Amino acid sequence: MKRIAFFIPTLHGGGAEKVVINLLKVLQHQNLALDLVIATAEGPYLTQIPQAVRTIDLATGRVIKAILPLAKYLQNNRPQALISNMSHANLVAVVANKLSRFKTQVILVEHNTLSASQTKLLRAKPFPLLMRSIYPHADKIVGVSQAVSQDLELKLDLPKDTVETIYNPVVNEEILTLASAPLNHPWFKETTIPVFLAVGRLTPQKDFVSLIKAFALVRKQVMARLIVLGEGECRSELETTIAKLNLQQDVALPGFIDNPYAYMSRANCLILSSRWEGLGNVLIEAMACGCPVVATDCPSGPQEILASGKYGFLVPVGHPQELSAAMLQTLKTSIKKDLLIERARYFSVERAASKYLKLID
Repeated sequence: MKRIAFFIPTLHGGGAEKVVINLLKVLQHQNLALDLVIATAEGPYLTQIPQAVRTIDLATGRVIKAILPLAKYLQNNRPQALISNMSHANLVAVVANKLSRFKTQVILVEHNTLSASQTKLLRAKPFPLLMRSIYPHADKIVGVSQAVSQDLELKLDLPKDTVETIYNPVVNEEILTLASAPLNHPWFKETTIPVFLAVGRLTPQKDFVSLIKAFALVRKQVMARLIVLGEGECRSELETTIAKLNLQQDVALPGFIDNPYAYMSRANCLILSSRWEGLGNVLIEAMACGCPVVATDCPSGPQEILASGKYGFLVPVGHPQELSAAMLQTLKTSIKKDLLIERARYFSVERAASKYLKLID
């Protein structure tokens, strides 16, 4: 039986972590021995690891400290392939494989647009230079959108078509089941008042400040409400913005929610206000639930998901005025839910899993 290992820093509630969980859920039925190797086993997605998957907690804290433990894992377990996710983990995976002296196939998955990604962490500043020298030693490199793949080739000076695009495994039957689950939230009982929804970590990347400012403009014209599902470092900033705009009664920050799909299936519109993305899984998830969407035309995923605006409104990054106009327009537009659902199904877990298996074979 082939042993396939996945490597990821943690299982906090982000898009890359959800991608790994979704892949494991479908691959567990493929007669494979599956390992999930985590630098530090923490985060809300720990409860979603399939029982058939063996979890290895390296318990290293920072990912950089996982080099030697990961090399030891590779020596002892000898997986046919190691699929690593996220830039800092990818660097560790290549180095650990070299140190292990066992030749496993290393596949690196890049989840963000490198040229657009911003970080305040000093230790992350050398990453692009390190990636340029280390990534070519991987067997395969995967980008989660066409633009991510092209950008990575350009920034790392890789030959054209070196990076293969595999869209994230997003849509499965579980989403549809969870979307119809009961939801005890008072705002969805008053169907006359539209509810806007956003889902994601409360980080600068998601730019929920611009969303709240856009919602304030919407609120001046119509009665509406906004729910932002997620947790993160920007909570206090968002709460301050909400208070300054006197929106405490109309904007809710419930934190991380295990089942955001029950909200998506009932919301009038999902908003993605990001400054950058790799793909933008929440757009696909919302569309699978039949929810209309508005997204910033950020690098890189929304334009590919929405086919340049065919399936939802695209607006410039960091422009609350234009974002509010699109939000209002969505309330006035008749949306064909079947069309959204059909588009979302293109990003199925089965399609993505078959592409990863082809890479390994």
